[in-house]
Amino acid sequence: MHYGNGIVTRCRDVLESEFNYCSDLNTTHFLRKMIHIEKPDLIVFTGDNIFGSSATDAAESLFEVFAPAIESGIPWAAVLGNHDQESTMTREELMSFISLMDYSVSQTFPMDPMKQLPMTNIDGFGNYNLEVRGAPGSYLSNSSVLNLYFLDSGDRAIVDGVRTYNWIRESQLSWLRGLSKRFQGQWKLTDQSLEIPPLNPALAFFHIPIPEIRQGPIKDIVGTYREYVACSLVNSGVLKTFISMRDVKAFFIGHDHNNDYCGNLEGMWFCYGGGFGYHGYGVAGWPRRARVIQAELGKGKEVWMGMEKIRTWKRLDDGVLTKFDEQVLWDIHSSR
Repeated sequence: MHYGNGIVTRCRDVLESEFNYCSDLNTTHFLRKMIHIEKPDLIVFTGDNIFGSSATDAAESLFEVFAPAIESGIPWAAVLGNHDQESTMTREELMSFISLMDYSVSQTFPMDPMKQLPMTNIDGFGNYNLEVRGAPGSYLSNSSVLNLYFLDSGDRAIVDGVRTYNWIRESQLSWLRGLSKRFQGQWKLTDQSLEIPPLNPALAFFHIPIPEIRQGPIKDIVGTYREYVACSLVNSGVLKTFISMRDVKAFFIGHDHNNDYCGNLEGMWFCYGGGFGYHGYGVAGWPRRARVIQAELGKGKEVWMGMEKIRTWKRLDDGVLTKFDEQVLWDIHSSR
């Protein structure tokens, strides 16, 4: 969202006819409209929530940028991008602050399931998991039917004297592999007549794209690819890890504002959200946009089942919130 200081922070890359009355408040209004029309169960922010160099007071900008989510009373989660820490807070301070805000389900560190203590030995701030439980009254009501993995992709780094973007580290991937393995072990039911998915599906969210998106080949592109992929020089094996885990069905990224497409890499879907905030760079005349994800439960003869289908679409801030590029990312019946 690249939020700065509110009404005094002007928009970037908008039409000349829009510039004089355009500010951060346009971002706020867009978010409120999206919440109103979609009525989501969870709101996810994929980094660069505030544009540090334009935010005089990080705490104040955080309160303003997340205000529509807080006012809605809907749970929300966030990760950091590469610009959030450029104001008056460190990355750890930002995630700690975000985790304490009203209705936020964000976490600074993941929890150790055995010790019930924060795992502070993992790289980054904002690595955590959210469990979506099964329908109340169903046999899955106390089990996770969908896991949402959040990862800190960092900001900047120097590699062999070359400045590049940061990357997801092995300590994060190791934690993720262990977490995934633990969740896949939950499907041990005594009633063998119940048809349940062999793997608990998951989605992942982080800010900076992985190198494989730049390298390709990408198949089945849905959306607009109009910006060179800005990623790290280091390939830390994120895609390889997701594929080996087998539960991640898609991952969602930000960073490249002028890309809003989904694509398939070696059978794994990834999706950009497209530029949302008006103080972030964009293309004049190309409306700001947001991505929506819908996860659907299967329906048995008498009870709700596990996750059956995951689909996505986008909406434009064009006055009527045009819905477009709807697609299915995963369907249990076609994935077997």
